[in-house]
Amino acid sequence: GGTFSDVCMSSSPVHVLPLTSPLLSLSLSLSLSLSLSLSLSIRLHPELFQADVDEFCQYYGRRDGGACFPDYQRKPPLRGQESNYLGDEKIEEISRKHKHNCYCAQEVLSGLRQPVAVVHCGDGSQRLFVLEREGVVRILTPDLEVLKEPFLDIHKLVQSSLKGGDERGLLSLAFHPNYKKNGKLYVSYTTNQERWAIGPHDHILRVVEYTVSRKTPNQVDTRTVRVLMEVAELHRKNLGGQLLFGPDGLLHIILGDGMITLDDMEEMDGLSDFTGSVLRVDVDTDSCASSYTIPRDNPYFNSTNQPPEIFAHGLHDPGRCAVDRLQSDNGSLVILCTDASGKNSSAGRILEIAKGKDYEHESSVYDLQASGGAVPVGGFIYRGCQSRRLYGSFVFGDTSGYVSHLLKSSQWQERPLCLGPAGSCGSTLVGHILGFGEDELGEVYILASSKSMAQSHSGKLYKLVDPKRPQVPKECQRPLEPPELLMTACSRHCKNGHCTPTGKCCCSHGWEGPFCRIAKCEPACRHGGVCMEPDTCLCKSGYSGAQCETAERGMPSDQEKDGILDHIIDMTSYLLDLTSYIV
Repeated sequence: GGTFSDVCMSSSPVHVLPLTSPLLSLSLSLSLSLSLSLSLSIRLHPELFQADVDEFCQYYGRRDGGACFPDYQRKPPLRGQESNYLGDEKIEEISRKHKHNCYCAQEVLSGLRQPVAVVHCGDGSQRLFVLEREGVVRILTPDLEVLKEPFLDIHKLVQSSLKGGDERGLLSLAFHPNYKKNGKLYVSYTTNQERWAIGPHDHILRVVEYTVSRKTPNQVDTRTVRVLMEVAELHRKNLGGQLLFGPDGLLHIILGDGMITLDDMEEMDGLSDFTGSVLRVDVDTDSCASSYTIPRDNPYFNSTNQPPEIFAHGLHDPGRCAVDRLQSDNGSLVILCTDASGKNSSAGRILEIAKGKDYEHESSVYDLQASGGAVPVGGFIYRGCQSRRLYGSFVFGDTSGYVSHLLKSSQWQERPLCLGPAGSCGSTLVGHILGFGEDELGEVYILASSKSMAQSHSGKLYKLVDPKRPQVPKECQRPLEPPELLMTACSRHCKNGHCTPTGKCCCSHGWEGPFCRIAKCEPACRHGGVCMEPDTCLCKSGYSGAQCETAERGMPSDQEKDGILDHIIDMTSYLLDLTSYIV
């Protein structure tokens, strides 16, 4: 597990080799000459040589793995977590053309029901959240245990289908950048309920906000739902629906064109102005009336022709987008998306999303060749720690199971990503690629299924691993932080309302005052009555009615009882006032 410097500056004794042939002598001479010349380069430029010993030996040693300085004969490869390279018996199976690109698709989880995405919440717990199309989100712990109770279950709201090519279902999940404190998450799914049940459309794409439960960090409180937006759609393909936050804290909503034509839009009377667009909104608002505001630097903020939410448009079938972590740390925003080249096109393209761009006319970062009708599926820009070779690459694939990556020097270049066989890696990628994911450490995951039916439990989660490196190198290890309960003042005290992402308590109907602790009666209670619950008055003796407006004469036998009731009401009113003052 050392570096080139460890190899060339090692104090290990040089073994004397039996020179049985001139060819071996020449091979040894060239290997030693190369080592000596590299030694000088390393002293001058040590940062250029950060590969491990095994990578050095595989690149520059003899094909049979022997005569690799300083080890003469390589030791048998280690097995298990600390192995840095593929087994020797498999090296010959990998062509020398592609051996530098081979990785392992390590099976992490199986038995999933049409998984579509895997995300993390960024709270230090290193939990993974796996989305299943029918409307369930499951938690995978760092110990690779799936919790019995789902994190979110909205399958009764989600409209999905068993037919191949039908993209309806649970589409995406994004955690608020400040999730650890405010517990906010955002979900997109297709439905056909409530006020949109009748009209010129097939279904509704809905984006909502939820808050994690106050009682457990492993479940969502579905009563906290707030609808951000709804988009009517006629067709069941090219839906998009991905949600992601940029480094500026703004929520991006990526929508496909839904295969909608101009005639369709006229029929729907402009209800689909968002289709084929990247929307950008600010959910960090103190407003209780609106769930988001429009950033003032959105390109159509003051436009009368385009919705102000639009950040860019002209997309067709976006297959997941990714924010570059490195660029985000520097303050700039780089979003790469896979997309279809046109309506009903089998060719793909990779776009770099920029403010105000129309991708009907803008050139792409890279054009993908048509691959038998397989739809491109976006991935992630690898900024993890486990693989040095993959760092900075945009990893993506298509629905046929093909995996590739783009590298950028002066321009983007595509390289197929070689996946090692099950004999060397322990598992291999099988089936159609459904999506990609990323954990807190920046490592990339692949979701695949061998069947298309939503109720089939054939979905699997794979982790992309570099077999030349330990699965979790020491420099990549991070301490686990157990998930915590919400502890903000709003989350603890706002019982009769909801908290905004910024911590303001917005009261539900019938409640008012600090943290919504005071019931409100309209009209107000009369004759000293106390409002105990919304629009419910507790009247003093001698009065009745919804607002205690009716006076009535009490019976003599009831006077003592009524006096006690009056004292209780007065004390209740005093306690309510005192509670409001303390809060």
